[in-house]
Amino acid sequence: MYASRFTQLLVGLFALLGIAALVYLSVRLGNVGIYPTPGYTLYANFDNISGLKTGDQVQLAGVPIGKVQSISLQDNRAHVGMRINTGIKIDTDAIAAIKTSGIIGDKYVSVALGPSEGNLANGGTIRQTQSAFVLEDAIGQLINNSSSSGGGSKSSDSSSGGGQAAAGGNPFPSIGEPSNSKAGNCNCSNNQSSNKK
Repeated sequence: MYASRFTQLLVGLFALLGIAALVYLSVRLGNVGIYPTPGYTLYANFDNISGLKTGDQVQLAGVPIGKVQSISLQDNRAHVGMRINTGIKIDTDAIAAIKTSGIIGDKYVSVALGPSEGNLANGGTIRQTQSAFVLEDAIGQLINNSSSSGGGSKSSDSSSGGGQAAAGGNPFPSIGEPSNSKAGNCNCSNNQSSNKK
């Protein structure tokens, strides 16, 4: 038995609502804008952007002022394009740093203003940058430093022990052992015989 026209209309309406909800969630969760936000583009070059991706936030004093628009490689450095919202002025002495929200959170670009009175125009480049802090590299350096310092103390101990052995063998000879006849050591047997004479 065929469904009535009203039932078909309700099913089609719910299907359209479900598709619209999926599109909305995809746009919101993926940080994708349907219409480009009015603003201008600035660039910055970093040695390491470790984990930064397009769509991540650009913040000034902790307030979002734009998004990362593009990431490419230029002269063996990461070339990051940032879309800054209209009305936000970035001076020529500003510093762009890549930071992490929390300990293992998402990356974002933090902009700190400088003392300059001139502002960057569309297509300008932020000259002063700070690369991302890579936790894995820091842990690796810490492990390498601790292992190298431990190895150095062992080698110094062994070299000092070898020096003692080369200087005179046992530093505390027993009473029955003959004394060393080098300068500075007492040859007690010769002294006793001379006293008897």
